[in-house]
Amino acid sequence: MSAEINNREQKADSAEKEKRKQVLKEIIKELHQGKTVDEVKAKFEETFGEVSAREIAEAEQELILSGTTVDEIQSLCDVHAEVFKGSIEEIHNPKDPDKITGHPVRSLMLENRALETLIEQKIEANLSSNNYQGLVAGLEKLQGIDIHYKKKENLLFPYMEKYGFTAPPQVMWGVDDEIRAEIKSALELVKSDKGISTEVKDAVLQVTNRVKEMIFKEENIMMPMLTDNLTQDEWKTIADETGDFGYLLIKTPSKWEPQAEYSDAFKEEETSAINDGFVSLPTGKFTVEELTTVLNTLPIDITFVDKNDRVKYFSEAKERIFPRTKTIIGREVVNCHPPASVHIVEGIVNDFKAGKKESEDFWINMGGKFILIRYFALKDSKGEYMGTLEVTQNIGPIQEITGEKRLVSLETK
Repeated sequence: MSAEINNREQKADSAEKEKRKQVLKEIIKELHQGKTVDEVKAKFEETFGEVSAREIAEAEQELILSGTTVDEIQSLCDVHAEVFKGSIEEIHNPKDPDKITGHPVRSLMLENRALETLIEQKIEANLSSNNYQGLVAGLEKLQGIDIHYKKKENLLFPYMEKYGFTAPPQVMWGVDDEIRAEIKSALELVKSDKGISTEVKDAVLQVTNRVKEMIFKEENIMMPMLTDNLTQDEWKTIADETGDFGYLLIKTPSKWEPQAEYSDAFKEEETSAINDGFVSLPTGKFTVEELTTVLNTLPIDITFVDKNDRVKYFSEAKERIFPRTKTIIGREVVNCHPPASVHIVEGIVNDFKAGKKESEDFWINMGGKFILIRYFALKDSKGEYMGTLEVTQNIGPIQEITGEKRLVSLETK
């Protein structure tokens, strides 16, 4: 009898969960169709009082699977965040990682508090007092948000995808890029006006509001998903690699060590059997240390994506051009790029697989460097597609070479 009761309760819970999920999907669609926030919020509150971050993510994911584009969901992301605000139940790891010094969750939240202070005291206050110089300085500091967003996109998003939450990272990354662009545009507008006009005020307040909305989404949607699922060793991997990006508006925290025995989740590939301690190749052999050092000494960044479109390897040169972290190993390559450039990546890989192209080159100016980005199709001895190799290099210094050099330099570094 108790089994029958449990089965009925489970079915009832499942039906209620499905009903709530459908309502969430309807609300998101109605927002996109033009209904007001108040209209949708009323329907939301009539249906249920609380909703988990997981259900929101599942609703967004089902919309994408049923044909709604990421861009469509992204366009209403800020609106539905306002609808859900105050209604999302807090989900925290029992050990409260937000209170553990050095834990990635705490670091992210401290950066968010610093961002809120920056907006309130250095941007909105100067906006109200018409302090032009102070406003410029505040917006220039706000551009540092790129550090915060890159950590999220390169360290946290891969784990969201690993645990099945593929839609939220795509949507959030797109909004991140919009915020970056809006901060840049607002700063350029302020500098060109050399004053604080109504247009300037509108542009600045719009972008600061979007930053605040993103903070809400990070802490009430993204972080609960992660704290609900990640293991101690996965958090440790994230903590160890956070230093590669630096910290936004806060001091570098002390190193965090989990209490549980640490076993890196990404060491499976590294412990593969190697004959007699050597990696044997057709033209020679290396120890693992020798091969690693050779690849990392090359004046280029190398990233290898296998035939299944998953990142399998990247080199660690001293001067990195684009951030790479161990969390991307095994990640689908399209998820390693902003939504705006995903179609370019897919096009290159599809052309390589179809044999339409053997390589593709791009070159860009970035941070005072002239970057050459090259993609090569890798083929086995039978001509079958094995994967894609990305090679990135700062060729600015090479372009400056003139004349000839036939003697050894006397100076050493």
